Amino acid sequence: MFDQKAIKTLIKETQLIDPATLTKAVSDADKKHLNLEEYVVTANLVDEEKLFQAIADKLNVPYINLKNYEIKKNLLFLIPSALAVSHQVVAFSKEGEELKVAMNDPLDLQTVEFLSRKTGLTIKPHLTSPGSLKDVFKKYHATLESDISIIKPGTEGESSAQLKKIAEDLPIINIVNSILEHAVYEGASDIHIEPMEKEVIVRYRVDGVLRPIMTLPKQVQAGIIARIKILANLKIDEHMLPQDGRIKLVLQDEKFSLRVSILPIYDGEKIVMRILHEGSKPLTLDQLGFLPDTKKSIEENLEKPHGIILVTGPTGSGKTTTLYSILNMLNKPGVNISTIEDPIEYRVNGVNQSQINPRVGYTFASGLRSFLRQDPDIIMVGEIRDAETAEIAIHAAMTGHIVLSTLHTNDAPTTIPRLLDMGIPSFLVAFTANIIVAQRLVRKICPDCKQEFKLTQENIKDLEKIVDPKKMLDLFKKNDCLKPSDQKLTAWTFYRGAGCRKCNNEGYKGRLGIYEILVVDQVMAELINKKATVTEIKQAALKAGFISLLEDGIIKAKKGMTTIEEVFSAAKE
Repeated sequence: MFDQKAIKTLIKETQLIDPATLTKAVSDADKKHLNLEEYVVTANLVDEEKLFQAIADKLNVPYINLKNYEIKKNLLFLIPSALAVSHQVVAFSKEGEELKVAMNDPLDLQTVEFLSRKTGLTIKPHLTSPGSLKDVFKKYHATLESDISIIKPGTEGESSAQLKKIAEDLPIINIVNSILEHAVYEGASDIHIEPMEKEVIVRYRVDGVLRPIMTLPKQVQAGIIARIKILANLKIDEHMLPQDGRIKLVLQDEKFSLRVSILPIYDGEKIVMRILHEGSKPLTLDQLGFLPDTKKSIEENLEKPHGIILVTGPTGSGKTTTLYSILNMLNKPGVNISTIEDPIEYRVNGVNQSQINPRVGYTFASGLRSFLRQDPDIIMVGEIRDAETAEIAIHAAMTGHIVLSTLHTNDAPTTIPRLLDMGIPSFLVAFTANIIVAQRLVRKICPDCKQEFKLTQENIKDLEKIVDPKKMLDLFKKNDCLKPSDQKLTAWTFYRGAGCRKCNNEGYKGRLGIYEILVVDQVMAELINKKATVTEIKQAALKAGFISLLEDGIIKAKKGMTTIEEVFSAAKE
């Protein structure tokens, strides 16, 4: 949290620990991967209050000891418990329009700004010790549990009216609001609410990784589920069938749409909510992480008057986001664009967006047929799931339309045989396919704690087994990421995040894509016509300058955008 050199200097200057003990403490803290201030307190080398008072004086911020401090309940719950615990912050006093908060990190301006927006008050941050905050969090839980204890546990036999009454209890409303608001604040893409035998677990997916956030008592389960069903306009007394719905949310003057999925499981009903920012604009290819050459290939293929552009990859690899970015480039006043999606994830002005509804027979295939009678220039199909959809999409591309879609394949070259396996004639694939983009998402290195490191000999040997060092050197030169000391493989410099308060000590913040692009030129079209194998397609692509997912990722790792570990994890076959 705090600069470790500064903490060491502070302890030395204030003589809280003698020099010999301090030197040993620094070494021991490093071995145990603990912050120095955390280690010296847990090892009883210094009084916690004295240390944090000294830190406050150094930072020139007020200090507050909250042990035995009486905090009013209405102040305590100005900050939701999940947010308080995750960011180590509590409200303890209010004077007029000023709210005094105690924090482990009073320099966390992002949290201070968020609290100011949330409460509408001026925030006055105070430093406090971790032990002091623990005492306050006990009060949070005690107050929460006392509120929860008045809630009647729900059962599957409850009537709709009884469940509605439980869902309208103030503690339940507060818990659900806290879960949703905190998820938006954390930048989560998904919320998982998972009933267990004796408790309810809440987890958020942030930058592609699921993180446990809070554990709630079992008796709130029925109320939370009922509350979310009401918000999503679902059947409140249906417990045996899956349900899907949407929740509209306005937070911090921004609009969000939550795609709700409820699934019956052994211990109740599991809820997963996908968070979609309605006001967000499609990202540019540069923002998505496309390198200059791959970006140029896409732009050139968008100039073609007809044909199909496919984006492939597993679930959650960012295919839809890439499609919307391409769609945004094509979205001009003189064209008619129609999309058929499941669900509509982004709203785009000037685009006719339609959502499938299998219950009434409105599928990708039937929607596509209808689109062709709507005089479209460009069609986007959310996903090609079956042979019928693939056939209609290919025929649409053949008859003068630009078609964008996604497909589930591991890489770009295997997309060709996948289409052929669906029963599409090889000559149609060869004639209509323009470009195939395969992608994965990797976490970006936190810019605030990025540091260099050299590959070990073992790393180098592993790398040589997977990629051609000479080719990589050429690619590094081409993408301007080769240092003078990097001319030999043994000296390659890469980067990783050390971990800091801005990235929750994870070393990563945000995500970007790694890509491979297969351009269907005349040579490739002839190979497809001949029903060439995946190996033959890959060999021809490599001759034409094809860069694989792994190679694209290594270039980005070399540029300091992500880590080599992330690339190997995402691009492994």
